[in-house]
Parts: sequence; C-alpha cells; structure tokens
Amino acid sequence: MAVDNPVKSKSKRFAIRIIRLYQHLSSSKNEYVLSKQLLRSGTSIGANITEALCGQSKKDFLAKMHIAFKECAETQYWLELLIETDYITQSEFESINSDCEELRKLLSSITKTTATNINS
Repeated sequence: MAVDNPVKSKSKRFAIRIIRLYQHLSSSKNEYVLSKQLLRSGTSIGANITEALCGQSKKDFLAKMHIAFKECAETQYWLELLIETDYITQSEFESINSDCEELRKLLSSITKTTATNINS
C-alpha cells in the first residue's frame, strides 16, 4: 500500500472545497465566469502535484511543483476577486484562503528545497 503524501492529500481536500464553492456560486449566485476560473486553477494544483510525484526526473518534479505553486497563487487571486465583489463572505474567504495559503507555503518550500538539491 502506498504511503500517503501530505501535500497531495491537502491539495485534494482543497480541490474538493473549490468544487463545492463553484457549485454554490453557480447555483446560488448565478456566477459563472470568476467561479469557472477558480475551479480550473484550484483543481489544477492537485493535478500538477500528482503529476510531479510521477515525474521522470528531479527537474521534471520541480517543474510540475512550480506549476502547482503558480496555480495556487492564481487561485488566491480569484478568491480575492470573489470577496471584493461580494460573491463570498469574509468568513468563507478566510476559511478557504487560509487553506490555499497553507498549500502555497508548502509548495514554496518544496520548490526551493528541490531547486537547492538539484543545484548542489
């Protein structure tokens, strides 16, 4: 049985939250443009992490993890737009954005450590 990877697990739980937020925004608020962008970037984080874990080399792993990091930053942007346009409440924003920030910090650490190891 495979050992669970913490960043992969966190990104999957985050993607599920993003999907549920998308469902809420599209059904309750009739908001489709921002929420679709959020759905794409928020679920892409975990997809890229999963792909990185199957990377063919350390450089491949680093490239995919860096893409996941950038998708995480993009997701935060869409969340900021949603709060600033009153589509989500402050408490909804704080809850999901804190998860996104945690993932961003993890991915930042992973990419920095991996880059250092590759270059040493």
